[in-house]
Amino acid sequence: MGATIKDIAKYTGLSIATVSKYINGGNVLEKNKVLLDEAIKVLDFKINEMARGLKTNRSMTVGIMIPSLENIFFTSIISNVENILLQNGYSSIICDYREDPHLEREKLDFLLSRKVDGIIMVPHSNNAAFIQSVVEKGIPVVFIDRYLEDVQCDVVLVDNINASYNAVEQLIIRGHKRIGIICGPSNIYTTKERLKGYVRAHEDYAVKVDNDLVQYGKYDVESGYHMLIHLLKMENPPTAVYVTNYEMTLGAIMAINEKGIKVPDQMSLIGFDNIQLAKIVKPSLSIVVQPMKEIGEKAAQVLLSRLNKENTGGPSISRLKTELLIRESIKSVQA
Repeated sequence: MGATIKDIAKYTGLSIATVSKYINGGNVLEKNKVLLDEAIKVLDFKINEMARGLKTNRSMTVGIMIPSLENIFFTSIISNVENILLQNGYSSIICDYREDPHLEREKLDFLLSRKVDGIIMVPHSNNAAFIQSVVEKGIPVVFIDRYLEDVQCDVVLVDNINASYNAVEQLIIRGHKRIGIICGPSNIYTTKERLKGYVRAHEDYAVKVDNDLVQYGKYDVESGYHMLIHLLKMENPPTAVYVTNYEMTLGAIMAINEKGIKVPDQMSLIGFDNIQLAKIVKPSLSIVVQPMKEIGEKAAQVLLSRLNKENTGGPSISRLKTELLIRESIKSVQA
């Protein structure tokens, strides 16, 4: 049989009333809190979070919503979010809405029915009004990777415009004039920002953008493969290609291998994320690296500061820097 409140009281020398108050979410003196935390750990006392939630109006759970559990970027972020939440006594409910706005709304309703204390999510662009209604219920929401201007909540992003600008600039200064880009879906915020960086680099270096070189995929392996094949089949194919997420980078590499394209002799390539992959591929792949650990930790910390009432100000936007790793997959060409 597990430890009881009486066991905790006996161990600490505190009254049952004080122990009960703390276990049910009440405030106690700091020195008593230290004693109680020690007793709970030593005696392996199991706090009934459901019962505590009824008294404190907290479930000690956080909902996490992502568009795909198959996407390494999102799953890496989830892992880092969970690490911080666990350290602070929170459990997670993870939902995958498969880039389907109807499913996203259903999963949000599900999380609300489970009385989650807050939500960390990668939002779809079609549900801004509904997500705003969740915020207005007093449930803190933190967006990661994407921004919706009609939702008043905290956001943690990477600097996508400069990430793309820096990558494309490296190709332009090496003499490339025809640079293909494999983007995500055209309605996604991240896609638009990465495309802006691509266009801006061309403008700054007075290189004309050929719209046929701009291909929209689905942020998955299959579309990366098909878009690269499409670019190769052009009458005047690009001398370099920039792929804007990890899965599509995998697909592009598959297409390059299948068609026997020599990188960088026949085509220069810059991909996205996954340092391990960049080292394995021959020649080693130049990539844009997002700070996945930092994104996850930042999102969790921002949410916790809301839940703990440490931050009661207006919505914040955090933009984290990416890193560009130049390897052997790009080369200079004749102007």
